[in-house]
Amino acid sequence: MLELLAAPPVDPLWDLAAEFAADPRPERLDLVLGVYRDHTGVTPVMAAVREAEIRLAERSDSKEYRALSGNTAFNRAMLAMVLGTETPTGSATAVQTVAGTGALRLLADLVRQTRPGTTVWISDPAYVNHRPILEGAGLRVRTFGRLDSTGMIEDLGAARRGDVVLLQGCCHNPTGVDPSFETWEELAGLAAANGWVPFVDLAYHGLGDGLDADLRATRMLADRLPEVLIAVSCSKNFGLYSDRTGCAIVLGSSRQTLRHVETALQNAARTMYSMPPDHGAAVVATVLEDERLRAAWLAELEVMRHRITANRADLVAHLRALGREEQATSLARQKGMFSMLPLTPDQMRRMRRQSGIYGTSSGRINIAGVPGQRIPFLAQGIARALETPRAVRSV
Repeated sequence: MLELLAAPPVDPLWDLAAEFAADPRPERLDLVLGVYRDHTGVTPVMAAVREAEIRLAERSDSKEYRALSGNTAFNRAMLAMVLGTETPTGSATAVQTVAGTGALRLLADLVRQTRPGTTVWISDPAYVNHRPILEGAGLRVRTFGRLDSTGMIEDLGAARRGDVVLLQGCCHNPTGVDPSFETWEELAGLAAANGWVPFVDLAYHGLGDGLDADLRATRMLADRLPEVLIAVSCSKNFGLYSDRTGCAIVLGSSRQTLRHVETALQNAARTMYSMPPDHGAAVVATVLEDERLRAAWLAELEVMRHRITANRADLVAHLRALGREEQATSLARQKGMFSMLPLTPDQMRRMRRQSGIYGTSSGRINIAGVPGQRIPFLAQGIARALETPRAVRSV
């Protein structure tokens, strides 16, 4: 049977990560996977998270099953954090998921159950896993190609009633370019007028302009529209990458509708993994429900955000010093963990080959993964990749 299986495509990010691991050069630089690293190049366990884990270990007396919806304290905390405490609890429901990826897939399955063959719009470029997740759930995918105010509104003017539009709530991956709040307000008006449903992917909140600022657009959509889908990840802002902690949030117009939604999400989860692992969710709930731990977490998150901002500003300054003004100006407009270098796939390969600097072929690099002292090396690698290769003289 297995011999009938054709060779499937490899995941491009993890393929690059494997290539990096096999590279023997000690100076090589991994900017492929989206993980935060401190100035020493380590992905740390946040102090608030570590203290929460100690508390949980001290009082843990059972590993009994949780409910299909996961950790209820975590779900309440996610609703309060994402939507704001003033949001009526009857207008939204939440289900714990296996990270943000699990939330995206469960919500995609919900859309398919509700209306098979629904068209979902995603940005181009988009997060590399958006299209596979949506198409894996049996949905049709269309793209809008511009993230500036006028272009985005024009492109999404073609979205029809019943369509779903997947929007990244902040710190767009891979471009680092976000719509202005005024554009978000226009999008809310367009959704209300044309009848499409926003599907917000929140993976980097707290790492752009600050937690509340990064959640402002999502909260506005939730306030103005009758239905909104939200996928939330705790990987980046809590550092729980391998604990796979996330949440699917749905806003609806009635309690009965939301009861149906919660059951549908539970049923979908039951067929895939039954229930999500509890550890990461219990950690997040412990942090957010304790005033001192929450304050400590927010302070740590601010340190991370400022380091990412400083890395980008430093890279911009070094590129300008090397005479690369066009590239510097492009990077200066971006925010969040990722930056999109204005390099071609050939130039990205050249940078990998010449300098051992690994980013995606599309030009995306993880600016949050660069140790501060390696910024000059990165800038020089970009400048070298931009140089026109010398032609080989024939003899």
